[in-house]
Amino acid sequence: MIDGEMQAFSLTLDKFLEHAAKWRSDREVTTARGDGRTDRISYAALMNRARRVSAVLAGLGVRTGDRVATLAWNSQDHVEVWYAIMGMGAVCHTLNPRLTAEQLADMILQSEARILIASADLAPLAAEVQAFAPHVARLLIIDGEAAEGEALAPLVDDADAVGVVWGDFDETAPCGLCFTSGTTGAPKGVTYTHRSSYLHALRVLQVDSLAISGADAVLAVVPMFHANAWGLPFAATAVGAKLVLPGRHMDGASLARLIAEEEVTVAVGVPTVWLGLVEHLEATGGELPSLKRIVVGGAPTAPALMERIERRLGVTVQTTWGMTELSPVGTVAPLSAPREAAISGRPAVGVDFLLTDADGVALAEQRDVEGHLRVKGAAVIERYFGCDTPATDAGGWFATGDLARIDREGNLMITGRAKDLIKSGGEWINPAEIEAVVGALPEVSLAAVIGRAHDRWGERPILLVEVQAEVSDETLLACLKGRVASWWIPDAVVRLTRMPLAATGKIDKIRLRSEYGGN
Repeated sequence: MIDGEMQAFSLTLDKFLEHAAKWRSDREVTTARGDGRTDRISYAALMNRARRVSAVLAGLGVRTGDRVATLAWNSQDHVEVWYAIMGMGAVCHTLNPRLTAEQLADMILQSEARILIASADLAPLAAEVQAFAPHVARLLIIDGEAAEGEALAPLVDDADAVGVVWGDFDETAPCGLCFTSGTTGAPKGVTYTHRSSYLHALRVLQVDSLAISGADAVLAVVPMFHANAWGLPFAATAVGAKLVLPGRHMDGASLARLIAEEEVTVAVGVPTVWLGLVEHLEATGGELPSLKRIVVGGAPTAPALMERIERRLGVTVQTTWGMTELSPVGTVAPLSAPREAAISGRPAVGVDFLLTDADGVALAEQRDVEGHLRVKGAAVIERYFGCDTPATDAGGWFATGDLARIDREGNLMITGRAKDLIKSGGEWINPAEIEAVVGALPEVSLAAVIGRAHDRWGERPILLVEVQAEVSDETLLACLKGRVASWWIPDAVVRLTRMPLAATGKIDKIRLRSEYGGN
C-alpha cells in the first residue's frame, strides 16, 4: 500500500474572489453608471463588501440552500451580491428583467426565494413581481435609490463581516439557479453547483478557449442574469483580470465610450450588441485601439457581420456555442481555428459530444455527417430544477435539440435547431442553411426563416430580413440558387425595420411565427 494523502480543497466559488483579493488586490471592477460616471472598486474592497452583504443576508434569516433572487444589471453591486449569496452557501436565482412581472413571479414562486434584490431602475418591476409572489418578504435595492423597497447599501455599510464564514459546505452544493430563455418552449430551471461552475471557469480560461489572462480588461456585456454571464465574473476573478461592467446601457455609443476609457482588450456578448457598436462607429467615426478580441455567442453570427466587425474594429472575432444547460459554454473557436462564422470551436477537456439520429442512436460515423447533438460533462445538466426525472438518456447524454456537424479536425458547426425545421410536403427544410447563405450578403444585417402555414404543403418557408443597404427581393433569393434545394427557396421576403429579439438577444422566432406564420 502506498501511504500519503493530498489536501482537501473544495471547489467552491468563493475561492476565486478570495484569490483575486489576495493576489490581485488592486485590480479593478468598474461599472458604467447612467449619469456618465464610472465607479471603481478593487478586488480586495469588493470582497470585503461582499462578505458584509453575507452578514446582512444572514441577519435576514438566509441559510445554506436558501434561494435569494436578483433582478439586476451587470454592476459592481450585483457582483457583490452574487459572491455574498454563493459564498455563504445560499443559491443565487437570477431573473431576466426583459420578461414580464407574471413570468418572473412564476419563476420566483418555483424557487421559493423570500428575498428579492433589484437594481434601482428595476424597482417598479420588482414591486410588481412581489405583488404576484407575496411570499417574497423583502425587496432590497442596489445601484441607486428607489421609491420601492429598502436600500441595501446602508445595511452593508453598517454590517460587520466578523464571523462570516464562506465555503463551509460541500462543493456539490447548489450555487445558482437560472431559467432557460423559453425561445423554444416553456422556461425550465437549471441549477448550477459550486463544483460545476468552478470547473466551467477553469475550462473557459484555457488557451484554446476564452484565454483570458490577468493582463486583460474584460467587458462583460453578456448579462449576469443569463447563464451566469457565461461564467465571466468567475473566470475574471480567477486570473485577476480587470472586469468592466456596462450597467444597463448597452447601446453602441455607451459601449464605445466604455471600451475606450477602460482600455478593454476582450469584449463578450451576443452578435446584435456588436452590430450596434459597429453601426455607431461607422456613423460617428472613432477607433478602439485597445480592443483585441470580441467573443460572440447566444445566437449564430452571420458571416457578413463577422467580417464587418473584424474589418471596422480591427479585432479577432471568436465564435462560441453553448446553452444554459451547459453552464453555458460548450465550445469556443480558438484563435488558431479557421476564420469561419459557422465554426463554433472544439470541445475543451471536461465536455464531450455525440451525434445521434432522431431516436438518440449514436451515428456510426461522427465526422462530416449531420446529426442530433448530445453532450455530457462536469458542467452539463443532469436534472432540471423541480423535476424528478433526469434530463439525460441512459448513457448520461443530454440532448441539446441542436443539429450539428463535426469536421475532421473536431470543429463543431451548429447546422440548425430540430424544433426550427420546416416540414413542407412531408419533407424537411433546415432554416439555418438558408439563413447562413442570405446572412452572408453584405447588405443583410440579420436574417431569419420560418414556416408559414400553407393549404397544400402544410408549411412553406418565408424569409424575414433586416438590411443595412438597398437590395432587391430577387437578389436575396437568387443567392440561394444552387446552394440549397430549389424547393427550399422561400415563397416570400418580409422586410423588417428591426428584427425582434428575445430577452437574451437571440432572434425571437416565437414572435416571428406568431406574427408571420399564419396563412
